[in-house]
Amino acid sequence: MNLPDPNSPPELPSLLPPPLPPDIEIPPAIPDLNVELQPDLETTKRGPLKRFFFWTVLKIEWLFGLISMVIALAILAAIPGLQFLSLGYMLESSTRVAKSGKIRDGFIGIRTASRLGGAILAIWILLLPLRYLSNVAFTAQIINPDGRNAARLRFWVLILTVFVGMHIVFTLARGGRLRHFFWPLNFLIVYRQFKLGGAYTKARDTTWEFLLSLRLPHYFWLGLRGFLAAFLWLIIPVTLLAFGQVKIPLSPLIGFLGALLLAIVVLHLPMLQTQMAIENRFGAAFDWRGVRRAFNRAPWACSFALILTLIFALPLYLLKIEVVPQEALWLPTLVFILFIFPARLITGWAMWRTKMRDTQRHWFFRWTGRLPLLPAVLIYLLFVFFSQYTSWNGIASLYEQHAFLLPVPFLGL
Repeated sequence: MNLPDPNSPPELPSLLPPPLPPDIEIPPAIPDLNVELQPDLETTKRGPLKRFFFWTVLKIEWLFGLISMVIALAILAAIPGLQFLSLGYMLESSTRVAKSGKIRDGFIGIRTASRLGGAILAIWILLLPLRYLSNVAFTAQIINPDGRNAARLRFWVLILTVFVGMHIVFTLARGGRLRHFFWPLNFLIVYRQFKLGGAYTKARDTTWEFLLSLRLPHYFWLGLRGFLAAFLWLIIPVTLLAFGQVKIPLSPLIGFLGALLLAIVVLHLPMLQTQMAIENRFGAAFDWRGVRRAFNRAPWACSFALILTLIFALPLYLLKIEVVPQEALWLPTLVFILFIFPARLITGWAMWRTKMRDTQRHWFFRWTGRLPLLPAVLIYLLFVFFSQYTSWNGIASLYEQHAFLLPVPFLGL
């Protein structure tokens, strides 16, 4: 019998569990990170009704954003100095379509426009009771300035103004989504955020990042360059065409020369502007040889884009007959945006088609692509010529080439 050594330390009881039988597989304690975890299909898969509902909501939001964007472009086009933002946005949209070939890529910032449009719409709805009460108070003030009803109504107008104003401020501080405007307890959420700390810094940084994401300087600079390039191309032909009305012996010849030069410029100008926006280089707006080479690679697409640009520009001459009141200037510019913006997108698509080939098309396609351009340009020149007799600005309206310059009926806006 072996006795334990008295000098050896006593054996401690083992803290490990007893070994398992060899036929039982032990799972690993740490999961393998290289193996992708499969989510439960029952918790992640949506039913057809939910999918249709969310799809409908997203489409409605996108459509509302598109409407908001078009209205915003029309308002910007009606404000002197900010008109270049509208033109720059359309040139940028044409550029993105030219790079990807997808028309949907030309609708830039639609989700942002939907959020801003929703906030403006909600604020307008919230101000309706205040406007109504203000009108009632103003009427009571006219009827009896010293009466008790007028004083009471003025008091309630003041109270309602404070409450509505604070609600709008707290809603914007929370995030400014459409549903937030109709939640009455936004001040509690904002107070809790300020109590946690860092709310002011977060709001400041978020606002600054949002303003940077709008890229307003980029659109303004792009629109200004597009306007200057088109104006430099048009100034000589249009001036010669205007001199055709001067009572001198050579005026008919000068006018005919101006019309001929204008026809040549019109054939190249839409693609030249898009080419300048794509390369982000002002000199590209005068590389007419590059445009001609591009036309030979996709003649039918370029011809279709140019014809569509000219056709969409013709009905807009009806809005140049008489000047509208100052407070309604955005209404004709809205129609201008609705006609000119699609033409810019199609021009970008045509430029994308020119990049699909490295060599020019067969002579048959090149010449058949040029044939419909002649009647289209002639019809456009006729409208331009007679516009000096129907437009409000007379001969000066010849310089208001809205298809290539600013999308406004009158450059003096």
